[in-house]
Amino acid sequence: MVEGYSIRRLTPSDQPFLWEMLYQSLHVREGGQPFPREVLGRPEISKYVEGWGRAGDLGFVAVDRGSGEPVGAVWLRLLAGAEKGYGYVDDETPELGMAVLPGYRGRGVGTGLLDRLLESAGAVYRKVCLSVSADNPARRLYERAGFERVGGDGSSVTMVKRLSD
Repeated sequence: MVEGYSIRRLTPSDQPFLWEMLYQSLHVREGGQPFPREVLGRPEISKYVEGWGRAGDLGFVAVDRGSGEPVGAVWLRLLAGAEKGYGYVDDETPELGMAVLPGYRGRGVGTGLLDRLLESAGAVYRKVCLSVSADNPARRLYERAGFERVGGDGSSVTMVKRLSD
């Protein structure tokens, strides 16, 4: 539990907020222009949240206790075969997505969400993967949580967290 926030499971009714979190998860370099929102319609992006609630989907949302509004989310989706995502490592490892609204970053919300997800994911999956921009400050959060670099292309890093053997 994060002070000032509660964390609950993501449900299909959270789909509109999950789309916003997907947009917020698209890292923009310092001084760079934000992506146009239309980028969410691209299949390589939309597959991370489209039709949320399918078998194997797991996620949580942080809700501000004062306003009752969602402020962040973390989610896993198994993207295998032809559907593989940016952080793909194998067909049994789900890919993690995560974002916190800008005004709530640096307050422990992301850490609380990530801890809750990893705790729950261990009952279902052996490991979790992700892709993060090499210069994204969130990379430090993933490293503190035990994610290890397993690949990358210079601009992004693929990381894996082992949950069980």
